[in-house]
Amino acid sequence: MALKYPLVLAAGIPLLAALLVLFHLIRKKTGYRGGPRVANTRFVTELPEYRKLQRIRLIGQILLEGFVIVCLVSTLVLAARPYRTMTVSSGTKKRDIFLCMDVSYSIYNLNYDLVESLEDVVRHLEGDRFGISIFNTSTVLYVPMTDDYDFVLEKLEELKEYFRLQKVYMEKYGDDYYIPDSELEEYTDLWEELDYYDAGTLINNQFKGSSLIGEGLASCMYSFPRFEKEARTRVVLLSTDNAEEARSKPLVGLQEAAQLCKKNDVTVFGIYPDMESSNHATSAEYEADLRDLEQAVGVTGGVCYRESDNLTVEDIVASIQKEEAMIVQEITIVREVDRPGPAAAALLVSLAGMMAAGFVLRRI
Repeated sequence: MALKYPLVLAAGIPLLAALLVLFHLIRKKTGYRGGPRVANTRFVTELPEYRKLQRIRLIGQILLEGFVIVCLVSTLVLAARPYRTMTVSSGTKKRDIFLCMDVSYSIYNLNYDLVESLEDVVRHLEGDRFGISIFNTSTVLYVPMTDDYDFVLEKLEELKEYFRLQKVYMEKYGDDYYIPDSELEEYTDLWEELDYYDAGTLINNQFKGSSLIGEGLASCMYSFPRFEKEARTRVVLLSTDNAEEARSKPLVGLQEAAQLCKKNDVTVFGIYPDMESSNHATSAEYEADLRDLEQAVGVTGGVCYRESDNLTVEDIVASIQKEEAMIVQEITIVREVDRPGPAAAALLVSLAGMMAAGFVLRRI
């Protein structure tokens, strides 16, 4: 244990000793202040009862003085701020994870399973920060980077409901825009619910198109806080089928976004749906978009995982956790923790002793 302000104790102890000596000198000189003297007092002072009371008084005075000294010394120690140094080592205390999701309706199954798997991951996070960014034509920062895991879980549950509604819509209506009158009310209610989630992700989609992967990834990357001021491991989990349907040239392409991530030390892990869940017309398009995504995430040092019968979304998330854990450097933090306990306990005991000794002396 060390003292933060040792000069308080170094100056206080000599001063306390000087005051104690001065107190005794003054007390000795003022022990007899004059007045009539009484003869033959030895007949009283030699009584057993008198001697007993004198002993009790002497002991009480000694104890009272001792408790006062302990009280004052304890106060000086507390003023000097006793503390101890703690060294905490951790490999997961400075990690930022962003879930970046392409929320176009073509991959609702992949997104639903991904959110469900990540809920369990978030429940076991300790010290990491987590954020969620969703995009289609435009990007919505759904959850800013935070370590409020209860809030993150609440928003993941909302996204699960979003993808469930997408599934209902796609399986019941899909691209068939003719709605019978008997189903119009149900369709309208469903569309209003979906519109709540879609509103921020489809800005200018009639001009720009949909599934703008590069813009979505770049927007997510720039949502990481304090790039230059904090040295943290930064990871993006990007779920997309990479089936971009741009009607005009995007501001940022996928490969450009990948280069931006590399420049800012952001590692991207791609999560790609199986052929049946994607929006590709042919297997050749599916494989070409997969290779394009693999190349992009490879630039950042990440890996692209493809969902299949042998590799479920849960398996993919587990694999990413292992990969990601390898790039986390050990963080050592030195903390100073106040240790007032012993001095505070001595102060409380001495105060109690002073009150007890004072009570006894007043009774004599």
